[in-house]
Amino acid sequence: MKHDLTKLKQGVQALNIDITDEQLEKFDKYISLLIHWNKKMNLTAITEPEEIIVDHFLDSISILGEINMGEYDSIIDVGTGAGFPGLPIKIMEPHLNLVLLDSLKKRTEFLKVVTEELKLSNVEIIHSRAEDLARQENYRENFDLVVSRAVASLNILAEYCVPFAKVGGYFVSYKGPAADEELQESSKAIEVLSGQREPEIKKVSVPFSQKTHKLVIIQKNTKTPKKYPRSPGKIKKSPL
Repeated sequence: MKHDLTKLKQGVQALNIDITDEQLEKFDKYISLLIHWNKKMNLTAITEPEEIIVDHFLDSISILGEINMGEYDSIIDVGTGAGFPGLPIKIMEPHLNLVLLDSLKKRTEFLKVVTEELKLSNVEIIHSRAEDLARQENYRENFDLVVSRAVASLNILAEYCVPFAKVGGYFVSYKGPAADEELQESSKAIEVLSGQREPEIKKVSVPFSQKTHKLVIIQKNTKTPKKYPRSPGKIKKSPL
């Protein structure tokens, strides 16, 4: 089934990004797979094609207006869920080597199907907890860019995500209107984990969306101390 992709075309144009017919076709298939699989498992509360386009696709790729992906090679999406923001970024920037990380096996099975159906290369899908994978040599401090749209507060999310970033790399967290307040509460965590004192917040305009969208951009200036990330119980009970 073909979906009306008018809002996607117009939204991408509003973000000053080019999109090809092949990329549009991949997004169209992604919508179909998401709706189909969502009937079998809870992947997203957003099930209308137009809402998927705005709240998932355009929101995910809004980062492309702020960060030049041509400068990066490797990216990991922590707590990716149904593939956001990682897969829409990959569709738009095929050169990226992408890792999709999620702790729920059902979701990673869905992501494998999407990757195969959309014929996306250089995508690794990992079923694991972030705090376990971040201790593995092949993944710790190994990525140019770490992204997450996970719902945890920033001081908790930073401990899960920053250990994956290379020194000189970035962790970008997709946040809403509370981003500034969360950043204030996370100042100690960010400095301990990344060595950066003043992260950047960018307000992002997502086409057709009335919500407030902000990106918290944290550059990693020093190696993360080996004791981080701690166990999930400690992270939640005693956030940095």
